Amino acid sequence: MNRKITLLLSFFLFHAVTLLAQLTTVKGTIVDARSKQPLSFVSVYFPQTNAGVVSDDDGKYLLQLNGNASQIKVSLAGYNTATFNVTPGIEQVVNIKLTQDSKQLHEVVIKAKKGKYRNKDNPAVELIREVIAHKAANRMKQYDYVSYQQYEKIQFSLSNTPEKLRRNILVRKYPFIAQNLDTTTLEDKALLPLYMQENLSDNYFRSKPQQHKQIITAEKKITFDESFIDNNGMTTYLKHVYQDIDIYNNDITVMTNQFLSPIADLSPNFYKFYIIDTLRENGDTLVQLTFGPRNKADFLFQGSMYITLDGNYAVQKVDMRVNKHANLNWVKNMSVNLAFERNNDRRYYLSKSKLTADFGLSKNSDGGIFGERTVSFRNFNSNQILADSIFKGDPVVHLKSATKKSDTFWKENRHDSLTYAEEVVYNNIDSLQNTRSFKRALNMGMLLLAGYVKASPYVEIGPFNTFYSFNPVEGFRGRVGGRTTPALSKRIYFESYAAYGFKDEQWKYYFGGIYSFTNRSIYEFPVKKLSANFQHDMKIPGQELQFIQEDNIFLSFKRGVNDKWLYNDIYKINYLNEFKNHLSFELGYKNWRQQAAGGLTYESTNTSRAIKDLTTSELSLELRWAPHEEFYQGKLYRIPLPNRYPVFTLRGIAGIDGFLGGQYTYQNISANIYKRVYLSQLGYADVVLEGGYVLGTVPYPLLDIHRANQSYSYQLQSYNLMNFLEFVSDHYASIQIDQCFNGFFFNKIPLLKKLKFREFISMKALYGGLRNENTPNKTNNDLIRLPVDDHGNTTTFSLGKEPYIEGSVGVGNILKFFRIDIVKRFTYLDNPNVSSTGIRARFKFDF
Repeated sequence: MNRKITLLLSFFLFHAVTLLAQLTTVKGTIVDARSKQPLSFVSVYFPQTNAGVVSDDDGKYLLQLNGNASQIKVSLAGYNTATFNVTPGIEQVVNIKLTQDSKQLHEVVIKAKKGKYRNKDNPAVELIREVIAHKAANRMKQYDYVSYQQYEKIQFSLSNTPEKLRRNILVRKYPFIAQNLDTTTLEDKALLPLYMQENLSDNYFRSKPQQHKQIITAEKKITFDESFIDNNGMTTYLKHVYQDIDIYNNDITVMTNQFLSPIADLSPNFYKFYIIDTLRENGDTLVQLTFGPRNKADFLFQGSMYITLDGNYAVQKVDMRVNKHANLNWVKNMSVNLAFERNNDRRYYLSKSKLTADFGLSKNSDGGIFGERTVSFRNFNSNQILADSIFKGDPVVHLKSATKKSDTFWKENRHDSLTYAEEVVYNNIDSLQNTRSFKRALNMGMLLLAGYVKASPYVEIGPFNTFYSFNPVEGFRGRVGGRTTPALSKRIYFESYAAYGFKDEQWKYYFGGIYSFTNRSIYEFPVKKLSANFQHDMKIPGQELQFIQEDNIFLSFKRGVNDKWLYNDIYKINYLNEFKNHLSFELGYKNWRQQAAGGLTYESTNTSRAIKDLTTSELSLELRWAPHEEFYQGKLYRIPLPNRYPVFTLRGIAGIDGFLGGQYTYQNISANIYKRVYLSQLGYADVVLEGGYVLGTVPYPLLDIHRANQSYSYQLQSYNLMNFLEFVSDHYASIQIDQCFNGFFFNKIPLLKKLKFREFISMKALYGGLRNENTPNKTNNDLIRLPVDDHGNTTTFSLGKEPYIEGSVGVGNILKFFRIDIVKRFTYLDNPNVSSTGIRARFKFDF
């Protein structure tokens, strides 16, 4: 009996070793036999299999197969196809020299002006056109009903050479982290996993009406101290960066940029296609195609795909990557691998998607961050009727038990097993976070990136970039502030600051509180909160900044005359209620006492008496609808992540005379529509339409003071060559367009495409005016005189028949961070102290 068991174990051991030994690995470099220059985009594959790769820009390739393979085949258009013998079951180096095909050389000589590649009479292009024509029939949307289980894994790791990574401060300072090192995923690189999240979900789809329901049944991820990192915001941003990849879409969003799919309707105009081989698999005939960009700097892929010849022309497999010359920041290498399986109706559905990206400061740096998102699908069922009740409620549902699954559950239900380094990352990062030195490092990082430092577990001090600033009225301004953290309470939040102007010798201060009606952070969508605050401070009329503090030291530098300021006492109370369908409303009350300061004075038009201050008491209602909107919550602002859907905002304000000191009755109605329009290879355009109307007779400080910008920072939704308080209106309409071409034109210019600059153009037009009852020199109503300069010249105007227009051309992605625009003002050039042109700069992190 024991002998039989021993023989049986020996058999299984021998069989396992044999299987392991059958992993055949071939790698090397491919060059031109004559010039010795490396050849990219060369197809290397095992004949009669679907295992194949394409050489990179340095001519390097790495090909692997679990099985008994004895040959590799190498092909490239214009070169003779070559076959090489290999030894099965081992890793070997095969360097290849390809010789040019004399027929192709002769064709190039004869047709040198046209080039050797063309779409006409190209069988590869004809095949792609068939794939394009059959796209609709091969998508999931062609089914009436679909259900499947989905497993998703996202992870990030530090990457470097093994020697350098072992010298990393994390590995040296915390030896237990060393067991996380993974030396198998990337060739000649080691990975140190730092973050991972997984989830399992049941998914349901129907086409009429088109709906998708996802029920997350299990979820597991590394969480960081909420005092330093917003975990939900990080998850949202990762999903924004690593979006689902649908090869059948015309455009594929990767790293916040749109890449043209190799089977997009216009792909033959941007890609080159080559047929490499024909093979049979599971009874189907497949054609292997390779493809690559006509311009390597454009947002295009290169790689190979397999197409079925069963009349459906479906994609069966895709292996592609982004060319290293593409105008993409911070990404050294990025690859996409898609696998499809045949359904019972002989159509193919996506069974696995894998996106990997190697991030680094430069293309040639050893160190960086390696990110990976893997999505796999099981239990795919089509055209089985699903009950209407499944689709009721929210489109995404998290089961309460999702985060409580045991390790045993995950081992049994993961679609892919974890490596040892992945298995221990959860516990190791948790241990790392509990060390004092790591917390100090996070605190320093929060100070540098967010501007806050923890004074205690419950209070943060900051933001540091507002501690010092200056302006003509206050002179040097010092400020110190702080706020509470979620560690004190998730429901209640307090914030305060105090500032002092050394020229006007006055204190300014602010105190506010927020109460959340949900048992979550006050920032977490959907928000339901009540806020109340009081502010005694200064403000420039007409300055409205996005995601920037007004007393930021970097905005203290301004052009032209900047002496019109207000002292304000503002009491505000607001209630915000957001719904899961991204519709929200906000009710508010504001009591505002404003007093002119600096070179600004308030004087009655009828009596010429000085007016010390104005007080308004107003109620407001704002309705906002932002379909599919997602946010990244920073330490200061909740920043919307752009998508293709419009955002609608409607706001109404009613001023009440005699209520809590209010002196005027009026109504102000405004509407705003924002949309990012994606234009594929031409980049994208941000379009803003806005209009407003003030009902009632009011002095100019209560009219619409148009957003001006006298700083040297380019403000997207402000008029960058308009002076503060230059134009006021009681009715207006505006359009603003900011177009980014993502380097589409610069990529065609040899010297510029290496710099990876990106082109910007913008246009802003504003129509408006004042009715007679609100124009000081056209009415007997007692209003406030329009401001004048030191020479008595009027400096505030109403818009006439001619609109205010300004435009700009700019260069972005300078040093990967900066955009510089030359701004031109086209109208109202005779107004005093205006500039017709100017240079503005903007800082932005983007891929």
